[in-house]
Amino acid sequence: MYSQSSLPLAHGGLASSSSFSFSSEPEPGGVEEALLQLVQDHHQTSLRLREVTEKAKKDAIKKAARAAELMVDAVNGGVQESFVNEKRIEYEIRALTATITRFTKQTDQWLSVTHSMNSAIKEFGDFENWMKIMEFDCKSITAAIHNIHQA
Repeated sequence: MYSQSSLPLAHGGLASSSSFSFSSEPEPGGVEEALLQLVQDHHQTSLRLREVTEKAKKDAIKKAARAAELMVDAVNGGVQESFVNEKRIEYEIRALTATITRFTKQTDQWLSVTHSMNSAIKEFGDFENWMKIMEFDCKSITAAIHNIHQA
């Protein structure tokens, strides 16, 4: 990153014996230029780091949004399937309710018809019994008339 010659001596760079002098006058612009270079390098490194960080942040946000979208799609898929099944079940319930209502009416009609037939059969039994009574009465009257006639 930094060359050994561009670093100031205070930051750990050791000057060779040939470049180090004991003069009281500093090199023109040497330390200031090195500090300026350090500030510029730091600024450029900070900018690059900020760009990399922003890019990573945007990428992470995109990936998180995609993951959230996939999770929502997965949940919604199940919800949508449940909704379709619920509608299908409601349709079947309505159809079964109509069928049950129709069968109930038909059963009530059959009960009415069987009750009428039962009453008619009872009437036939009553009629048959009446006929037997009438036949017995007629035979009794005939026997009485026959007895009277013979007497």
